[in-house]
Amino acid sequence: MEKYIHGFNSQEQQRLIDQAGFLAPLIYPTVDFSGCNKLLEIGSGVGAQTGVLLGLYPELKITSVDFSEAQLAKAQENLKDNSDRVTFVHQNAEKLVLGEEFDSAFICWALEHMTDPLQVLRRVREHLLPSAKIHITEVFNSTFYCRPKSPAMDFYYQKYNEQQLSFGGNPDVGSQLGNLLFHAGFKEIQLLRNGFHLDQSNRAELKRFIDFWKILMKSVAPGLLESGSVTQNDIDQMEFELDRILEDENAVFFYQFVQAKATV
Repeated sequence: MEKYIHGFNSQEQQRLIDQAGFLAPLIYPTVDFSGCNKLLEIGSGVGAQTGVLLGLYPELKITSVDFSEAQLAKAQENLKDNSDRVTFVHQNAEKLVLGEEFDSAFICWALEHMTDPLQVLRRVREHLLPSAKIHITEVFNSTFYCRPKSPAMDFYYQKYNEQQLSFGGNPDVGSQLGNLLFHAGFKEIQLLRNGFHLDQSNRAELKRFIDFWKILMKSVAPGLLESGSVTQNDIDQMEFELDRILEDENAVFFYQFVQAKATV
């Protein structure tokens, strides 16, 4: 991974922290690192998920790997109160070389940005002890659906996903997690579907997730504008249509991501 569609500015770094807290109730009920002591985290970024894991598992020590020095510097700042429990490593995960082994591994919203996720998982597996466990959470962007039909949102979302593909990523990598883990040599592979399906029966949650989605969509706006993929009017219309969903009596807002767990 050489490019990151969301960028590295301070607003994006804060968005990652906010997103981790917002989505934690969906992600972590199926994650279990009880009994583990040394965890390898790939694509740790600013330490958003790292902080959640440290809170959930007080005995856990984490080695956090990321390709961006800027993100790791921010992670060190964010996690300074847990500096004795986190080791930060600046490496490309596709060429991972560490002088130790781990009893667990964690990847969240990272493989989608990597050009060779299979190679990443192979390198991770080489650093895991026998019977070690791995948990992965990844996007499956093709599952997104909203009602009423929103042409501006559909257009913007298409450009969003095309940008990720052009950077060498995969906006549907979640759909391939089982195959990737199998070909990387993992066993006891389990796949879980998670996400949200909201409508007017829970208007408060519908609004919360639409607001979250707007922030997520706008996080790639600077790059899309720079590449000429969208105009400011496209962005404004995308926001307008998302707000309109909330007011429709038959509103539907749906998205699924994929979680996988496996052992060595």
